[in-house]
Amino acid sequence: MNLLEVDGVHVVHKIRGRGLFGHRNVYALTDAHLVVHPGETIGVVGESGCGKSTLAKVIVGLQRPTAGSVRFRGKPLESGSGREVGMVFQDPATALNRRLAVARIIRDPLDVHRVGTPAERDDRVRELMSLVGLPPSVADAVPGQLSGGQRQRVAIARALALRPALLVADEPTSALDVSVRAQILNLLLDLREQLELAMVFVSHDIQTVKKMSDRIVTMYLGRIVEEAPAPELPEAARHPYTRALFSATPSLLHPVEPIVLTGPVPSATNPPSGCPFRTRCPKATGECAAELPPLSVADGGHTYRCIHPEIPTGVTA
Repeated sequence: MNLLEVDGVHVVHKIRGRGLFGHRNVYALTDAHLVVHPGETIGVVGESGCGKSTLAKVIVGLQRPTAGSVRFRGKPLESGSGREVGMVFQDPATALNRRLAVARIIRDPLDVHRVGTPAERDDRVRELMSLVGLPPSVADAVPGQLSGGQRQRVAIARALALRPALLVADEPTSALDVSVRAQILNLLLDLREQLELAMVFVSHDIQTVKKMSDRIVTMYLGRIVEEAPAPELPEAARHPYTRALFSATPSLLHPVEPIVLTGPVPSATNPPSGCPFRTRCPKATGECAAELPPLSVADGGHTYRCIHPEIPTGVTA
């Protein structure tokens, strides 16, 4: 059975427009489909404002879809399965209550859900601190007394308190110093193996996503435009936007010919017709404006939406 299924999810926000009663729609997420298998890591990548964080919030139940459904182990997410999904937020400085001690922060989900006896909760807190590499000496410290890396370890411990089967990490290292980013990424990799966790890892850094993930989902302007096995990328990327993301953060092991994107990202209140990427795509033609490209399927469950795809060497269209 699939662990998580996101099926045709739309998220539309209404914002105030011109005039006293006018409003505009912000299309934050459009017709999102995603499946996560037990123990699998899905990487979600794209520029700021592409819908990555909205998708993450939908998965953990913090954002209710305007349309579509989210199922966990075959049941609607709202039906009590929320405790099986943990979330690590981008900035631990704002995600943690700065007035509470570390032990109290980690213990809070156990208290809310009344897991075990008070003594068992204390034992679980000590276990979690050890699991994420926090020394016992910081149990009574408040977040302001910790380093950024330690604060993120506290946030990870709290997310794991209820023994979730799925961990959603939304840009978990972007607020940290470069020197500690690798430590947190390696911790997440170790926890995934040790606890047999499934993960949804969200980042704008496609090279980090490739390192962390089994499959990579590329998002643009609220839509999933490509999904591919991570080991196949960037060489097998079909969508020009995925190729552009890889070329923007070059790798010595996987060099990609630079693709220069011109022009600003279109507004989510007034997305372009047809392919959402066409206004910045170097391969776009008038055909791209007519309608949304159909979902194309390549080998290995590789899917993409593009009528002028990149064709890997030795592969026929």
